[in-house]
Amino acid sequence: MFGSPTIADAILDRLVHNAYRIELTGESMRKARKVDLQVDAA
Repeated sequence: MFGSPTIADAILDRLVHNAYRIELTGESMRKARKVDLQVDAA
């Protein structure tokens, strides 16, 4: 997509090294939404 592996590597390095890691706990919202959709469909 970037045309050059070197440029792609540089972009990914900047993204990874300037990123924050957020750890979430609790039930998955996807799972909760799936249950809601199943109840509504019944």
